[in-house]
Amino acid sequence: MRLTRYTDFCFRVLVHVGLKGGALATTREISDHYQISNNHLMKVVYDLNVKGYLETVRGKNGGIRLRRAPEDINLGALIRETETGSALVECQTSEGQCRISSSCRLRDVLGEALGAFLAVLDRYTLADLIEPKDELSQLLGLNLDEITAPSRLKRMAR
Repeated sequence: MRLTRYTDFCFRVLVHVGLKGGALATTREISDHYQISNNHLMKVVYDLNVKGYLETVRGKNGGIRLRRAPEDINLGALIRETETGSALVECQTSEGQCRISSSCRLRDVLGEALGAFLAVLDRYTLADLIEPKDELSQLLGLNLDEITAPSRLKRMAR
């Protein structure tokens, strides 16, 4: 199975925002760090907000942050929400036109394989992806000392 660019961007956004803790991130910041299109990220961020993964803060000092704790964001569930066309072959869709689909076992075998793939992802959360925080933050040019301490205090004060 090959994940779409959309799902890849969802993971990148969530990892970046997860590393920042409660501090706000911007789509421009994320697109600059990953060197990907800000226009694509804006759609991803909008959808992640609608789906309840992100909280958006409007205004001059606005941005985005996680709406849920990283350990509450399941990777399997995220993929199920973002990969709408997850059929591996044509016969797994209602539009399948294969002549042998009524007797072929490929649909069942690939369905089982896809189930196993998702079962593995169901065992992991965003918290697993954002470790080791120090190394990932360094690769993205994020300073955890500046981000983590003040943002946690602000979030606790809410």
